[in-house]
Amino acid sequence: MAAGPQLDIFLVVIYDDVIMRTIVNIPEQQLTDLAEISRQEHISRAEAVRRAVAQYLRAWKVAGSADDAFGLWKDRKVNGLKYEDRVRREWQRP
Repeated sequence: MAAGPQLDIFLVVIYDDVIMRTIVNIPEQQLTDLAEISRQEHISRAEAVRRAVAQYLRAWKVAGSADDAFGLWKDRKVNGLKYEDRVRREWQRP
């Protein structure tokens, strides 16, 4: 039997996200809590850390967006203190 052509197969894996390993120091109590969360959620400790970091970053971005509010009223022809007094009077009981 004659040998057929040899096929070389290359497997190329392309990731959309680059995952980097990092070393962090975590206090023992936090590790204990993390282990409990991981057990209850049926996820690895690494996945729990990834989720925590993602949640922190989302919250940080939302908090950082407060800077966008500065200067919103700069073009309005309103006295800020008078406006504030008028609005607060709406809250007072008759």
